[in-house]
Amino acid sequence: MQLSLKKLGSFEGRKGPLLLIIMDGIGVGPQDERNAVYLARTPNIDRLTGSRFYTQLQAHGTAVGLPTDQDMGNSEVGHNALGAGRVFDQGARLVNRAIEKGEIFETDLWKRIVQRGEEGGTIHFLGLLSDGNVHSHIDHLFAFLDRCAETSIKRVRVHALLDGRDVGERTALRYVIPTEKKLKKISKERGLDYAIASGGGRMKVTMDRYNADWSIVKRGWEAHVLGKARPFSSASEAIRVFYEEGPAVTDQYLDAFVVVDGRGNPIGPVLDGDAVICFNFRGDRAIEISRAFSEKDFSEFDRGPLPDILYAGIMEYDGDLHIPPNYLVHPPAIDRTISEYLCSEAVEMFAISETQKFGHVTYFWNGNRSGYIDENLETYIEIPSDKIEFDRAPAMKAPEITKRTIGLLEERSYRFGRLNFANGDMVGHTGVMEAAIVAVETVDRCVGDLLKVTEELGGIAVVTSDHGNADLMFTYDNGGNRKVRTAHSLNPVPFAIFDPGYNREYEMAPVERPGLSNVAATLLNLLGYEKPEDYDPSLIRMAGST
Repeated sequence: MQLSLKKLGSFEGRKGPLLLIIMDGIGVGPQDERNAVYLARTPNIDRLTGSRFYTQLQAHGTAVGLPTDQDMGNSEVGHNALGAGRVFDQGARLVNRAIEKGEIFETDLWKRIVQRGEEGGTIHFLGLLSDGNVHSHIDHLFAFLDRCAETSIKRVRVHALLDGRDVGERTALRYVIPTEKKLKKISKERGLDYAIASGGGRMKVTMDRYNADWSIVKRGWEAHVLGKARPFSSASEAIRVFYEEGPAVTDQYLDAFVVVDGRGNPIGPVLDGDAVICFNFRGDRAIEISRAFSEKDFSEFDRGPLPDILYAGIMEYDGDLHIPPNYLVHPPAIDRTISEYLCSEAVEMFAISETQKFGHVTYFWNGNRSGYIDENLETYIEIPSDKIEFDRAPAMKAPEITKRTIGLLEERSYRFGRLNFANGDMVGHTGVMEAAIVAVETVDRCVGDLLKVTEELGGIAVVTSDHGNADLMFTYDNGGNRKVRTAHSLNPVPFAIFDPGYNREYEMAPVERPGLSNVAATLLNLLGYEKPEDYDPSLIRMAGST
């Protein structure tokens, strides 16, 4: 389908470029000691939030396609909404519906998985064991376990990745113990053999993304498939021992472990004839392990002899590269993104971020599409992230991103650019307040440098975020004790337009419950185009319009 945009009659944009700055993980939180954004010195952000072109956007729950407004947003769905200009049903909502209606168990793929179990193979479930609802949900695993039990699948193994990021930082036992009890109950009542076989913290085991550190995936492969990791009699024992040995360690950084029997043998390595289901619904941290399981010519690390495995994702994690080849629930079909429209109008543009968020300003922004839409019009730049814990270097690659972006802007060949500063999110996830404050202050300085260049070039900058995180670094329990918070917040995010050449061409529009999906139409207006008819409303309206 040939796409096209209509030009606005009253505004054709500025002579300079339009720059979208996404301050990842920087939301609008309480103005108190819990909020690293509030505690940080942010003169540039303060100037923007005090301007006439400022509002706050919903970045969680139904505003980004998630089931309820108690569901925190994340960078994946946030960038989908930013780039698509509309809200699509996302991960958890799609899986919920497929399970509730039983559709997932009627697929040919599920029948092939069951057949493996009936023929003597083990069915393995691999994924993040929590109710964070960002990458996965424990309820989905439990639904699979119940179905396997009802079908009398004899042997099931769970490979539990521990969260501590989208939920409390030391809450692993809250999920592992009920899972162990459920598996034990199924085994006893039905005469089956169900158990947790291996696991580890998500930032140390299996869940790498964007090819940042394949050693994480290798550790997972060795634990889940080869049964090689520190041995314990149960997952709960492993967690308790890790807690005792490292009083400051959090769940996301726990080492790999395997569960062994009385003779010290691992109880659940993946063998010939088995099936493996990854029950994470979010794609970014599931792609690499999916490649390890499903690629014939895999070269990222030595897998050893590859068993005959039927591997499936709960969803397709990369729609263009078809990773994995087998999946149970189809992802949202996001078409006609803003970049597709701009390419149809021959608008030259760039996208830039460091590794941790590069896929967000490209793949997720483009509607879960890999690669360029038009490589003759687009430039994508990835700044490699450091492979260290982010609280140790909270500036991350923001200065490098800023310097490179300024260079791109000064070329004067790009009409639109977008970038992501990962600091507020990645450092916020560490739970270290002092580091988060430095991260936010770094982003603020970089924003200031970019605003200066934007003004010099006669352009416009739009500054926003994809979800909150650093804006709520801890909470208090009922006893008044401080509890470190490493998850995303439910707070709104800032949205501001910096337009030094403003001459009353437009004003903020009265949009009811504005959200991230309203940004695309706004960007098109600022470039001099009308929004597509089915895009969500713009946050601005042209002078004289009603």
